[in-house]
Amino acid sequence: MFADSSTESKPFLVLHNPGVLLSIIIPTLNEAGNLAALFDDLKRQQEISFEIIIGDGGSTDATRSVADSFGVQWVSAQRGRGAQMNAAAAKATGAYYLFLHADSRIDDPCLLKEAVHALQLALPENLRVAGHFCLRFLRSTQRNPLAYRYLEEKTVCNRVNTTNGDQGLLLAQEFFHQLGGFDQSLPFLEDQRIAESIRSQGTWITLPGYLKTSARRFEVEGFHRRYLLMGMMMAFHAIGMNSFFAAAPGIYRVQQETGKLLLYPFFSRIWQMIRYDWGLAESIRTFYALGRKVCQNSWQMFFFLDVWLRPLWGARRYPLLDFHDQFFARCNPFRLCNALAGLLCFIWFMLILTPFFWLSEMKQRNVTHCKNQHAQSE
Repeated sequence: MFADSSTESKPFLVLHNPGVLLSIIIPTLNEAGNLAALFDDLKRQQEISFEIIIGDGGSTDATRSVADSFGVQWVSAQRGRGAQMNAAAAKATGAYYLFLHADSRIDDPCLLKEAVHALQLALPENLRVAGHFCLRFLRSTQRNPLAYRYLEEKTVCNRVNTTNGDQGLLLAQEFFHQLGGFDQSLPFLEDQRIAESIRSQGTWITLPGYLKTSARRFEVEGFHRRYLLMGMMMAFHAIGMNSFFAAAPGIYRVQQETGKLLLYPFFSRIWQMIRYDWGLAESIRTFYALGRKVCQNSWQMFFFLDVWLRPLWGARRYPLLDFHDQFFARCNPFRLCNALAGLLCFIWFMLILTPFFWLSEMKQRNVTHCKNQHAQSE
C-alpha cells in the first residue's frame, strides 16, 4: 500500500514486512528528470518496508513536485551531498539506512530485501559492517567499452578507493551515527571519506545484485578527461593537499552545469602552487607523497590488464592481480620506488599533459573568453 499523493510531504512506505524498516536517503539538486524513474523502481520492491527521504540542496526545477507526487519526505539542506544526506538522515526512522544517488536504477524487485538480509547475516559477526552494490553503467553510446567494463568490475572489489556513492551505502543506523555521519568539510568526496572511515573502523561487504547508474557525466565531459580529473582529485585528497580544491576552478560542477571538461586550468593551478605556494622543498615532498600513493594503488594496473585479457582468462579470474599481491606489492614500501613514481608523476602530468591540454584546448578557451567579454559588455 502506497502513501497518497498530496502537496504535503508524507513518508513513502511499502508495508509488506513491518519487521524490517529501511530508510532510503537520496540527495538531490535539480534531479526532476531522474527521480520518477527511481521511485517507480522502488515501488516494485517486494517484501520490505521502507521510507524515502529526499535531502535537497536547493533545486530550482520540478524536483519538489516529483517528490510530492510520490508522497516522500522532503528535507531542505545546505548544498553539498554530505550535508544533504546528514540532514535527511536526521529525520530517518529506519533500523537501516540506504544512501542512493538520484540517477540510480534498480532492475531486481527483490534487491532491497536481499541486501538487508545479507547485511543482517554479517552483523552478528561484526556490528561495524556496511554494504555496497556492484555497478552497471547506463550508457547512450558504445564508446570506451573496456574502460566501462574495468570500472564495473572494480566495484566488486573491497579495496581502498574502489567504493563510492554510485554503488549505494547500506548500514545500520547505529553504525552510521558511530561514524559521525558524512564529512561536510568539502562539498564533494564525502563518499570516499566515509568509505575509508568504514574501512578503518569496520568491514565492507559486497551486497547481492547490482545497481545501474547513469554514465551521463562521463559522456558529457569526456570519459578520459573525467577519469583523469577524478584521479587527480583522489590523489590530492589522499595526501591532504586540500588547498588544491580551494583554488582549483570548478573542480566538481553539478551535473546540470557540465559540458566538455577543460583540464588545462587544473594543471595551470598546480604549476602556480609549485611556483608561488610550495617552493622547491614542498614540491618535492608533494610529488614524493603522490608517488607513494601511486605505488599503493599499483594493483589497479594489474587489475586493468586482467580485465583487458578477460577473453583469455575467463570470467572473474585475476591472475595478474594475484601476482601483484603476492610479489610486486612487496616493492611498494621502498622509498626509492616512491621517489621514482613521484618523478614519473611530475614528468607525465606537468611536462607532458600540461602542454598537451594547453594546445588542445586553446581554441575552446578563446571561445569561452570571447563569450565572457561579450556578456560583460552587455
